[in-house]
Amino acid sequence: MAVSARRGAPLSLSEIGAVALRLMDEGGVEGLSMRKLAAELDVNPMSLYHHVESKDALLGHICAMAAERVHLPPDDGTPWQDQLRALALAYHRNAREHPALWTYVHSRPDITSDRRLPMWEALDRILRLAGVPEAELRRTGDVLHAFVGGIITAEIQGRIPDDPEEIDRTLDTAVNLIVHGLSGSGR
Repeated sequence: MAVSARRGAPLSLSEIGAVALRLMDEGGVEGLSMRKLAAELDVNPMSLYHHVESKDALLGHICAMAAERVHLPPDDGTPWQDQLRALALAYHRNAREHPALWTYVHSRPDITSDRRLPMWEALDRILRLAGVPEAELRRTGDVLHAFVGGIITAEIQGRIPDDPEEIDRTLDTAVNLIVHGLSGSGR
């Protein structure tokens, strides 16, 4: 790993990702450029390319990094309804912490449909606990994702008041509808 004469310390992918995410939080995807990122890190812009091949690759890394930060409910015997509620709230918290990233991710179906992400694996595990047949996991998960994602989009766009209690009530109502729907269908 090369050390910048200006920095005096090696540059790491995790540091690049953290600073890039902060820049996105402050100015959206448009506010993130390789030059601006290099200036924030006090390195030559070309040194970033030793760690990521392009801005798109950097955005992919940021998405993966943010997804890893979603606090997933453990598989600890807690009722599936509570696990589903915890997952929805954790997903919401992550989206609210990084709305520009969340908006970017949801404009890219190739990212949101990656079923290898831990969030999807947790959702599938919870849906299995709810009794959803294996053949219905993907469709059911997509519907739940769209439902919760719609609430988050409405909130980010200001259609739901930016009041934590109101948002909790809205998410709780959504989760209760989902739980009732899954429970009421013989699951």
